[in-house]
Amino acid sequence: GRPACEAPEQERRLRALFQKLDVNRDGALCIHDLAEGLGRLGLHRTELDLLKIVKAGDKDLDGQLDFEEFVHYLQDHEKKLRLVFKSLDKKNDGRIDAQEIVQSLRDLGVKISEQQAEKILKSMDKNGTMTIDWNEWRDYHLLHPVENIPEIILYWKHSTIFDVGENLTVPDEFTVEERQTGMWWRHLVAGGGAGAVSRTCTAPLDRLKVLMQVHASRSNNMCIIGGFTQMIREGGPRSLWRGNGINVLKIAPESAIKFMAYEQIKRFIGTDQEMLRIHERLLAGSLAGAIAQSSIYPMEVLKTRMALRKTGQYSGMLDCAKNILSKEGMAAFYKGYIPNMLGIIPYAGIDLAVYETLKNAWLQRYAVNSADPGVFVLLACGTISSTCGQLASYPLALVRTRMQAQASVEGAPEVTMRGLFKHILKTEGAFGLYRGLAPNFMKVIPAVSISYVVYENLKMTLGVQSR
Repeated sequence: GRPACEAPEQERRLRALFQKLDVNRDGALCIHDLAEGLGRLGLHRTELDLLKIVKAGDKDLDGQLDFEEFVHYLQDHEKKLRLVFKSLDKKNDGRIDAQEIVQSLRDLGVKISEQQAEKILKSMDKNGTMTIDWNEWRDYHLLHPVENIPEIILYWKHSTIFDVGENLTVPDEFTVEERQTGMWWRHLVAGGGAGAVSRTCTAPLDRLKVLMQVHASRSNNMCIIGGFTQMIREGGPRSLWRGNGINVLKIAPESAIKFMAYEQIKRFIGTDQEMLRIHERLLAGSLAGAIAQSSIYPMEVLKTRMALRKTGQYSGMLDCAKNILSKEGMAAFYKGYIPNMLGIIPYAGIDLAVYETLKNAWLQRYAVNSADPGVFVLLACGTISSTCGQLASYPLALVRTRMQAQASVEGAPEVTMRGLFKHILKTEGAFGLYRGLAPNFMKVIPAVSISYVVYENLKMTLGVQSR
C-alpha cells in the first residue's frame, strides 16, 4: 500500500486542481469548464475525451462533476494509471525510459523507433532527466480516459478458463500482443482441453441433473443419493457417464465458431478499440453464442437423449442419431431451440455483469502494483458469476431439456415452450422450474477448480508466456 500521509496530500492537490478547472466558480465542472481549465494548464483534450470523463464520474447524472465526484473519478483513474505505469516500468526502478516505452509499445503491436520514444518522453518529462517518474506520468495523463489496460486483459480471462458445462459465456478479449504472437489460439486450445477434463470429472452430476429435470415431479421426488443409486442399479457405474462423450465432442466446434463469430461481429460493430465497452461485449458475445449454438444444436439434443437412454437402447451416438432421424425426422434435432436461444441473454448478461463488477471492485481496492488477482480471487469471481448466470437462465434450460426429451415418446403430443411453462407452474409451482438445481450447483466449484488447474498446466505445455 501507500503511506497514510499521502491521502491528505492527494486531497489538497485535487482540491487545488478542481479550483483551477472550475472556471465559472459554480462548484461543479461541466465539459466547457474542463476544456477551458485544461487548456490553461496546457493540456488539450478532445470533446469526446471530456465527455467520457464526465460520463464516468457523474454519479447523480446531472451532466457535471461536483468536487466529490471529481475526487472519486480521479482516485479510480490514478489507480489505473499506476497499473499502466507498473507494466511499462520493466526494470522496476520507479522510472520509465525510452527503451521501456519502445518495448511496451512493441508488446502492444505498435512499432516505434527510439527517436520517437524520446519525443514522447520529452513531452512528459518536466525535469529534463529523459526518464519519467510516477508524478510526471500521472500529471501528464491527468484527465485522460484510460481504457485499454493490457495487464487487466492478461490476468482476468474468464470464459476461456472456466468451464461449468454450459458454453454460453461472452468470449474473452485478447491483447494485441497475444494476437500477434499467436498466443490466442493456444489459450483457446488450453481452454478446450480444460473443459473436456472438467466435464468428464463432473459428468455423473450432469447426468443426474438431466434425469431430475426430465423425470422429477411432486409424485416422483428424486434425491441425489437415490438418483445415483438408481443409475448404478440400472446400468452399472459406467452409466454415470452417459451423454458425456458428445458433451466433450461439442466443445471444439462450439468454441471455434463462437470465437470466430465474436471477432467478425466486433469488426461489424466497427469499434477500433482493443477493448469493447461492456454493452458492446454483451451484444457481440450473445450473437456469437447464438450462432455457435445454432451450428451445434443437434449435438445438444443428442447429448440429452444419450444421457436419458436406458441400457441397450442405442449402441452409440450414431445409432441414436439414426434412430431420431428415422422415427421423428430432422425437426427433432431442433427441439427446445427457442428456450435455449432465449437463455443465452440472461446467462451471458448476468455472468458478464457480475464478473466485471467483482473484477472492478477488486482492482479498485487491492490492485496497487499489479492487476494479477491470484488463483483464489479468480476462482471465486468465476464461481460466483457462473452461479448467478445459471440461476437466472435455469428455468429456460429446464424447459429446453424437457422439450429435447419429449419427442422420444412415440405418439406424444407436440409440446410448446409456453405450454410447458404453464404445465410446470400449474402442476408443480415455481419450484418445478428449478428441478435438478442441487446437482447443478454441486458441480460448479469442482468444475471451475478442475478446469482452472488443467488450463494452467496445458498453457505451460503449449508454451503460453505468462508475465
